[in-house]
Amino acid sequence: MSTSIPTTPYTITSTRTIAEPIQKVFRAWTEPTHLKNWWGPNDFTNTFHEFDLRPGGKWKLTMHGPEKGNYENEAEFITIEKPTLIYWKRHSQPLFKVLATFEEISPKETKIVFKMIFDAPKDYETIQKFAPEKNEENFDRLEAELKRMKD
Repeated sequence: MSTSIPTTPYTITSTRTIAEPIQKVFRAWTEPTHLKNWWGPNDFTNTFHEFDLRPGGKWKLTMHGPEKGNYENEAEFITIEKPTLIYWKRHSQPLFKVLATFEEISPKETKIVFKMIFDAPKDYETIQKFAPEKNEENFDRLEAELKRMKD
């Protein structure tokens, strides 16, 4: 890996093994036509304004909440290693980095490790109260999108 991944004690880690090939899982994470369908907690929808999947590329989106309006998000990709790693940093509050790794367990099974890496203890303490549950919802939505996708 060309970029070092910071380690802090303020990391939220969510893991899921999915019964799909690694290439298909990576596509669901990196193709906006699929990613917009599942990104975020239950009942959220997304409008992507920019999605430039390369180191230094920007990801700008609006997440539309079911009750509380719109959430503007901006991030910058740091490292992309197809099909095993996506690493980005948020430029929107709260500030944290995201590391998503993909490991082929078998030709039809992929393990995803999703890490939210915080520098600020206060942000971590606020987000960790709800993020693990919301990350599980996100994984559920990903699995539903993978079932709709063609191989």
